[in-house]
Amino acid sequence: MANFFTDNDDILFSFEHMDLARLAGLTEEGFKYQDEFDCAPADADDAIDNYRRILTMLGELAGERIAPTAEETDLVGNTLNDDGSVTYAPGIAEAIKLLGQADLMGFTLPYRFGGLNCPNLVYTMSNEIVSRADASLMNIYGLQGIAETINAFASEEIKAEYLPRMASGEWTGAMVLTEPEAGSDLQAVKCAAHVYQDESGNWFVHGVKRFITNGCGEVLLVLARSEPEIADGRGLSLLLVERGPKVKIRRLEDKLGIHGSPTCEIVFDRAPAKLIGERQRGLITYVMSLMNGARIGIAAQSLGIAEAAFRVARDYGHSRKQFGTEIENFPALRELISDMQIDIQAARALTYFACFCVDIEIGALKKLHFGDVSDKDEKKALKGESRKYKRYNAMLTPMSKYYASEMSMRVANGSVAVLGGSGYMKDYPVERHLRDSRITTIYEGTSQLQVLAAVRGVSSGSAITVIDMLLDGRDWPDDLTPYIEQIQAGKALLAEAIEFVKDQPGTEYMDLMGRRMVDMSIFLIVAAVFADHATASRTKKAVLHRWLATKIPELRMDHEFIKSGERTPMTDFEALAGPVPVVE
Repeated sequence: MANFFTDNDDILFSFEHMDLARLAGLTEEGFKYQDEFDCAPADADDAIDNYRRILTMLGELAGERIAPTAEETDLVGNTLNDDGSVTYAPGIAEAIKLLGQADLMGFTLPYRFGGLNCPNLVYTMSNEIVSRADASLMNIYGLQGIAETINAFASEEIKAEYLPRMASGEWTGAMVLTEPEAGSDLQAVKCAAHVYQDESGNWFVHGVKRFITNGCGEVLLVLARSEPEIADGRGLSLLLVERGPKVKIRRLEDKLGIHGSPTCEIVFDRAPAKLIGERQRGLITYVMSLMNGARIGIAAQSLGIAEAAFRVARDYGHSRKQFGTEIENFPALRELISDMQIDIQAARALTYFACFCVDIEIGALKKLHFGDVSDKDEKKALKGESRKYKRYNAMLTPMSKYYASEMSMRVANGSVAVLGGSGYMKDYPVERHLRDSRITTIYEGTSQLQVLAAVRGVSSGSAITVIDMLLDGRDWPDDLTPYIEQIQAGKALLAEAIEFVKDQPGTEYMDLMGRRMVDMSIFLIVAAVFADHATASRTKKAVLHRWLATKIPELRMDHEFIKSGERTPMTDFEALAGPVPVVE
């Protein structure tokens, strides 16, 4: 039987190698729930066994029930009904039902709401598994961050009303942020949130939102301008709107890929709403938290798409014969296929490491705010740990989304190349994977915006600190020492590049060189994670060797280019870009 968890050696390696016991202790808050909930683990081994069983069950669902429907879903898509409702593709509707029946729609929610209380790392593994089966389904399954946001910031009354039905899969949700004139620039959101001047002070949302993934869901978290007199992000609040007669889907977008994921234009006609948290913190606090989780989700989606595409190419290269031999024996294809696999493993290593760091930050905050901590030194240590990992995560989260999504396009494109003309045809799924991969570099913030978010952490020294955290304080085996020395030498080049950029006036040069600085940092962080992996696997040592062989020359090139002071895209833009074409 197909199982998308147990057949993936690299996910299994991460599951076994990473310190899930530490995350289990943090997530279970010292395993204090075992007496209250039958499903709660008694210790770390029990928790890890639970995670394994959950992922194994999901892997079987993905391989046996979801993946076989992906092609039909891509062909038929969703249907906009005359009453403004949406009917999912049959495969998507069935998958949501199956996931709900398996209790997999409340992955990170607390037990008291019917959730599984899993760490984000395990949830990210699940998102990758689902995405490999059908990337468009992940856009609904992966929106469990809606429930997380409600759990983190809403009142107890709202939590009790909505979270159990979301954990059961009865209700799905949507992030309702984008407007026709406010895409990446969410501070420009205008959708008005009116407060009636009556005794109850009820909220009502009025306006139009566009490009909303699963906008037909039952629970809509709407970013709206609650303070009309404040034009920037401080005037925005987050409101919960239930799907109802005052909410209509006016249009389903006709898209390049992920056809099973309904992308909606929504009209709110003074729809009743409930305030989440406090006024004016909608963008600054709540949506930024939601977006960070969503970025990791898209990184996982990118991994799943790439894994699916690669497997088709790997099989084709092994079985297809030309000139009397399998095409995988041609050096050019051997290099392409090898580097595609390493690209996937690099993105997985970075994304899973980022999730691990997110779980540590969340665990420290939970213990600080909800644990019985009275010792001043312990409180101080918890505050320090949460702040430290918050800094790391502000850089690692956009890095993961940027690298994984760009990797997904490279691997899907490479898979088409391996299959040649067959890859361009709909006889094989790689053309679908290529179409599906393209959106990952766009939604939840384009690659360019992820670089802008990550480069601030790089320039402040967070990247070097993370590399040091991964490398220092351990005795490396003799056979890995040369690789560690290469990483340390690369770190010195990164430090030189950072200092050069910081010496330039203003931030323009930093933004211009941002991608190269972030790439250098990713190369080295991944290399450090691969070095750790190599202590446990001879295969991973070969991966580390190839990674450094290909990336160190790129790192040196980026270092040299950054220090060149090259600015012509800014100083000579008109000459380089040419005149603006006249559009008839």
